[in-house]
Amino acid sequence: MTNDIHLAFAHPSERAAASADVPYDRISLRDYTVEVEIGAFQLERGTLQRVRFNVVVEVLPLTGPIDDDVDRILSYDRVTEAIGVELQAERINLLETLAARVAERILLEPQAERVFVRIEKLDRGPFSLGVEIVRARDGSTPAAQEHIEAPHPCVVYLSNDAINSAHLKGWIDQFAGQDAPLILCVGTGDLPVAATGHAMTQRRIDLLAIEQNAWVLASQDHRCKVVETRTELDWAMKNDQICIWAPSKMVLDAVDGPSTSARDALALVSWFATDIKAAELCVIGAAAPEATMPTRSIAIGDVI
Repeated sequence: MTNDIHLAFAHPSERAAASADVPYDRISLRDYTVEVEIGAFQLERGTLQRVRFNVVVEVLPLTGPIDDDVDRILSYDRVTEAIGVELQAERINLLETLAARVAERILLEPQAERVFVRIEKLDRGPFSLGVEIVRARDGSTPAAQEHIEAPHPCVVYLSNDAINSAHLKGWIDQFAGQDAPLILCVGTGDLPVAATGHAMTQRRIDLLAIEQNAWVLASQDHRCKVVETRTELDWAMKNDQICIWAPSKMVLDAVDGPSTSARDALALVSWFATDIKAAELCVIGAAAPEATMPTRSIAIGDVI
């Protein structure tokens, strides 16, 4: 990257031109503005703010005639689609995270060699706040790279009676021995949950009460790890790690989150199982809810 100070705030297309050591062609998206809920501060939750994108994608010049064939070029739509996909995937706190994900998705396009992404928040004051990153294709992001899907897990909900049952270890052994990854879920514990009379704060307290119970379950079997992010869940499922779902982050960050109260633990688990495309939902010690995937109930006295 050039050290010329006048380029510090120049458009990414100028920065790209100044730093190029290969005669790339460039595709640019300028001043693409969307309204989205984003931000790490509490005051940014539950409200939309304008975010502006400027993106430059460098591609190697085409060889031979283009023949006015759109299939031979990197369409502008692929750039806006990359932004849309990442905004819809989950609620994001940091512009840095969003920029990196957009760049990575664009670099999956076979024509893309290097990408500049600048993102700015426009409503945080009488100014714009933003980040700019540069990412290039390397050996870890080849054009033909295939996306490896996370496997479809078995989601098992354990009632409090199930957590305290003498059969608990046997149930975990049986499910862990199946081909599908295992994710355990719980509701709130037996102790009373504080009531605030305020919907937003109550939701957080109810979710934290579930996570408290998740740690109680983790103390019963050292193989089980409490996991709160989708990224960590995907890694765990690919590496045969038994997980216990801590719901706060995924629920609060979901673009299309559950409409049910966190106090309805089974409905919450059903939403989660659908969201991660579970192969099966098993409920131990309660009646299984309606779900889009196969479900079954196991009584406390049963050994599978």
